[in-house]
Amino acid sequence: MTDIYEQIIDRLVAEGGVVMLVGAPDTGKSTLAKLIMTAGLEKGLAVSYVDADIAQTTVGPPTCIGLRRLSTVADLDDLASSDDLRFVGSIDPERLRLQQVIGTASLVEAARNDSALIVIDTTGSVSGVVGQTLKYHKVELCRPDSVVALQRGAEMEPIVGLLRRFFSVQVDTVPVHPGVVASSPGERASARAEQFANALSGEQQKWRVKPTVFAPTLPTGLDLARLDGMLVGVHDRGGRCLGLGVLEYDADALRVVTAVGEGMAGLRLGSLRLDQVTHQTSGVNLREVMFGLE
Repeated sequence: MTDIYEQIIDRLVAEGGVVMLVGAPDTGKSTLAKLIMTAGLEKGLAVSYVDADIAQTTVGPPTCIGLRRLSTVADLDDLASSDDLRFVGSIDPERLRLQQVIGTASLVEAARNDSALIVIDTTGSVSGVVGQTLKYHKVELCRPDSVVALQRGAEMEPIVGLLRRFFSVQVDTVPVHPGVVASSPGERASARAEQFANALSGEQQKWRVKPTVFAPTLPTGLDLARLDGMLVGVHDRGGRCLGLGVLEYDADALRVVTAVGEGMAGLRLGSLRLDQVTHQTSGVNLREVMFGLE
């Protein structure tokens, strides 16, 4: 097993370019990503990590795709801080697929300017129409040089076959390392709550916001109280996501609570409410919130 990993890592680092990792949850994608990046950095390569796993993030907070540029092996000890973010607004990889694909592709494109090796970590959504469609379009827009599929049994064969039929990209399959330990849903939820807490820590300020600063645009006459507790992405005038915020409605005023309010130009609505005490989330139907639609 070790030889298989060593051989593929050596080849990926020698070839450079963009490497996309795909696999179900708990297959060791993040671990393999770190091994590839370590090998690349030890070879003196400029490395970038695009973390597109919006539910179990390594770079940046959940609900976001994060980019981290690395120049030394020591940089791997601080992957949580991001150099750039794209707000998706969900922790469910089967929702908001357009935002996931475009966000991932735009960060890969940004990394191409200064990185010899780019590693993309993806979500664990790999089965059925949704999983296959999501990975198809990520490959289509990110244009990786290599795809590595981590699988137990033959679970990745439908996606592997799909990618080999429609793209000229090199696709390799490797078995899941026996040392990979699966996390329970409760453990994942606890880890995510801690990440939200970290993302919303620091000096929080409350900024009064107008209904005109949102994307998507709020419908005329919307009861702003319906936005209370909604998670938002805080953006500057360049379209860059600065971080997360939470909306509060109180005394007929709508405010955003955030530590990244300086430079704020607009707010992107997600599909989650976040409890600022427990940092647990609950999904919402944004169309229902805004228009009363099911």
